[in-house]
Amino acid sequence: MGMLVDGAWIDNDATAREVATDGKFQRTESQFRSWVTADGCPGPTGDGGFLAEPGRYHLYLAYTCPWAHRALIFRAIKGLDSAITVSMAQPGRHEQGWTFADNPDFPDCPPDHVNGFKHLHQAYTASEVDYTGKVTVPTLWDKQTSQVVNNESSEIIRMFNVAFDAFTNATEDYYPADLCAEIDTINARVYHTVNNGVYRAGFASSQEAYEEAVVALFDTLDDLEKLLGTQRYLVGDRLTEADWRLWVTLIRFDACYVGAFKCNIRRIADYPNLTNFTRELYQIPGISKTFSFGYAKLNYYGIERVNPNGIIPVGPEDQESFYSMPHDRDRFPAAD
Repeated sequence: MGMLVDGAWIDNDATAREVATDGKFQRTESQFRSWVTADGCPGPTGDGGFLAEPGRYHLYLAYTCPWAHRALIFRAIKGLDSAITVSMAQPGRHEQGWTFADNPDFPDCPPDHVNGFKHLHQAYTASEVDYTGKVTVPTLWDKQTSQVVNNESSEIIRMFNVAFDAFTNATEDYYPADLCAEIDTINARVYHTVNNGVYRAGFASSQEAYEEAVVALFDTLDDLEKLLGTQRYLVGDRLTEADWRLWVTLIRFDACYVGAFKCNIRRIADYPNLTNFTRELYQIPGISKTFSFGYAKLNYYGIERVNPNGIIPVGPEDQESFYSMPHDRDRFPAAD
């Protein structure tokens, strides 16, 4: 996938590879970092001034992307489906990056009815004419001022968590003040070794960089397996953003990362506690509809540098049924 350079789209995967000279994958930071808040005041980063209002904001997403999946999940669990509109990119790889179209092959991927953009990079140059950088999902757009507000998933989910509570009955707090420090600690490790760790393994261009990433990944999975053998969720008996941030990687793991990214020391299916944890969250009402195993495989196995022939694997068999099987997480208490 390419990138924008001085406002011009460069369809050159090598330009956007984010691989250092030592072969290690290094993810670049998101550049749009303003906040939507309940009172329109600046957010935690000091950027902001965007007031939470129903119908004002639009999300550019892709079912295939775990970072975008975070935002889609929070839109669902916070009851914001009618308050925040969505466009879904077409599955697979496209020359101009994330692409929106009215395609009968993907009827659950609505095009951009807000701006009529065919490609997400158009939203970026509409906001900053000489923008240079990657074009990523999720991207949060303000219809009122016609600009991108934020393209950092970790910040978008925190906006959704509290900023729109006046417009929804789903006011559960997934980042409660008494657990912030614990959530931040586990998020930091999970992000580096798991969420981004699968990419560090899959996009490594040296054996040393790959092995460093994949060993760290499975060290963390081993530790999480032990932790979830003693408690229901990552920070105890309460479902928090930490669980959802981990889950978007776990649900893709066996179908995509084991093969495409060579994260094949073990499968999630080989971890009883991680498997049942993944099942529990998958079975929360509305969550299974936020994900497609087939779409995810189209994207990951469509990355030319990791799968030059573009062959999409048939297996693993029936992941939907596997994760719909009964789980055993009720053996641990959950907060009311």
